[in-house]
Formats: sequence, structure tokens, C-alpha cells
Amino acid sequence: MADTTNILTVSRLNELLKEVVEENFWEVWVEGEVSNFSAPSSGHYYFVLKDEKAAVRGVMFRPYNRLLPFVPEDGMKVLCRGRVSLYPQRGELQVLVEAMEVCGLGNLHLAFRQLKERLAAEGLFAEERKRPLPGLPRVVGVVTSGTGAAIRDILKVLSRRGAGIRILLAPVKVQGEGAAAEIAAAVTDFNRHGMADVLIVGRGGGSLEDLWAFNEELVARAIFSSRIPVISAVGHETDVTIADLAADLRAPTPSAAAELVVKSRLELESHLDHLEARLLSRVAVRFRLLGERLQNLEKRLCSPVQKLELQRRRCREAAFRLQAAMRRGLEVRAARLAAFAGRLEALSPLDILARGFAVVAREKDGVLVRRAGQLTVGERLRIRFQEGTARVITEEIVNP
Repeated sequence: MADTTNILTVSRLNELLKEVVEENFWEVWVEGEVSNFSAPSSGHYYFVLKDEKAAVRGVMFRPYNRLLPFVPEDGMKVLCRGRVSLYPQRGELQVLVEAMEVCGLGNLHLAFRQLKERLAAEGLFAEERKRPLPGLPRVVGVVTSGTGAAIRDILKVLSRRGAGIRILLAPVKVQGEGAAAEIAAAVTDFNRHGMADVLIVGRGGGSLEDLWAFNEELVARAIFSSRIPVISAVGHETDVTIADLAADLRAPTPSAAAELVVKSRLELESHLDHLEARLLSRVAVRFRLLGERLQNLEKRLCSPVQKLELQRRRCREAAFRLQAAMRRGLEVRAARLAAFAGRLEALSPLDILARGFAVVAREKDGVLVRRAGQLTVGERLRIRFQEGTARVITEEIVNP
């Protein structure tokens, strides 16, 4: 029969094993593939690390996983640092992971890819939301280090080509702890106070670690929320950051960002010059056409003096024609009158009386007496001679 003093309960056995494991495996490095990954609302990460022959459970509590720049995924090969423990309730070994990095692909590269995919799915990089640069920026806000090469390059370009443009610098840390928060706060402050027409956010070149502040979600969301158009200018042309994707326009370098600001101004000025030239050309053509039309009208329209002289000349000509017509009319009428007068004179009784004849008329009614048969004895008559008149009484009628 077994010695009862050496009999262990299951819980006691697991407690002893837990002590042994934790004393001997207080820090280990374990490489394996992530499987069955889960991240419940508690904020802890639960997963299984496995290789071709075995598997072990892993836990990464919230205080540690908050420091990870990426989120583990199933199938990801990782290298974990932690301590081995035993979960006494089930007697299962587990690795309490305190740090993790991706094998092959670096942690920052993975974090960049994951954040890029997530923000892209939210629409932070959508082309349709990107705004054009203002044509005539009066104030350019710059978010960068106050002592770095970036601000010197920007000042050099704008002082040479950006006449009249004011520059407001928000000096911030551009790498290291707290840099992302300062950059995001500066962008937010510019928008809150409406201090600039366009923003340049950037820094000079560096490693991925040096540029990491511009890959932080905090900075991307501040740029996305900016009402002021943002030009990102981080590192060199080959460096692409999350800030570049969220910005309205990406410049390969800080000096190139300044060139873009000036370019938009110069393009607008050139466009205005072109419009002015077109307007002047059209006005000149319009004036020329109106001048030609006016000349044509002047040719067709006499001056008031010329018009009056023309009317006077026409009046004189009409008066001359009228006088001539009147003379001709009078001459014709005089000739006709003379003819009528001749005829009247030939027919005049006075002319007959002058030749010795007389005119006999009854006194009572003045009727001319042409035949004796018209008379009666005792009738009173009036006889008119060339000179004078006689009254007679008929005494006898012969051969009536």
C-alpha cells in the first residue's frame, strides 16, 4: 500500500509543477506560428504557438500588448519573449508573453501594413475626399521640427518664389516618444484657430523608425479631419507614410512641398494673366468692329450742316422749277386768253354796232327783236346804237 504521506492532490501537484516551471523558465524565447488568435473585450490576447510537432498556449496581457505596434494574426510566425507558467486549474502549460516580434518581416512593416489596410477600409485615403490647394494662399502653416533641415528648405523656397506669403511654424518633435501626439495636436490647433490657408506636415529623411511618428493612427486621423488642405512631406521620395496617404497631396520632400504651394499660386496667376490677355484681345476686336461700323454709319449719315445745305439746295432747285413752271403756265394762259379775247372781240355786238347796226329789244322784258313778226303796233321798244339808246313806239308793221 502506498505511503499516504507522499500522496498529492491534483491541485497540489499542479501547484508544485507551476513553481518548478516558473523557477526554471522565468525567461524564454519561443518561436512559433500563431494559431487560434483571439482578442476579447478584456483587452488580453489569447493564442496558440505551434510548430510541426507541438503546440503551447500563449497569453499576452493588456499592459504588454498595448506596446505592440501590430496585432498578431493567425499564420504569422513570431518570436516571443516571456515566461512559462502552468495554469493549475487545467494543468496546462502556457507562455506569458511580454514581447513579440515578427520573424522575417519587421514589426513596424507589419504594423504599417495593418494600419494602412484598416484606415483604407474606413475611407481615410479615398481620392474623392482630397481637396485642391488654394490658388492664392496668404498663410502657410508648417508642422515640423523648428531646428531641422525641413523648415530651412521650406523657408528657402518660399522666400525665393513665394512673395507675400506668410509662414507660421508649429515646432514639434518629429521622432521619438510623444512625437505623434505633438504633430496631431499642431494640425488640430491650426484648424481650430483657422490660422493658415494650407498646411505642410513633414520632416527630412530617416529610417523607418525615425519616420514612425508619421505612421501613427493619431496623426493620420488629425490630417483626415483637417479642414485646411494638407501637404505631407515626409522623408525622401521613396519613403511613403500613412500621413502621405491621408494628406490631400503628397510631396517627396519638404522643399518640393513648398514648390507645390508656390506652383498653385503661379498657376493661378498665369491663368489670370491668360484670361486678362484673352479679355483684352476680345475687347480690342470688339472696339475695332464697332469702329468700322461707326465709320460705315458716318459715311451713310451726313453732318447736320451738310444735311441743311442739301435741303437748302433742294429748296432752291424746287423754287426755280416752280418759277419756271409758273412762267410757262402764265404764258400758256395768256396765249389762251388772247385767243379767247380775239374770238370774243369778233363776236362782240359792239363791233357790229360800230359798223352801223343797232340792237332792238322790247322794253317790257328786254327780249331781242330779230323779226318784225315779233312786234305789235303800239309796243314800246328800246334801240341801242354804238353810242346811246333810244325809246320808240311801234306805229306800223310792214311785211311781218
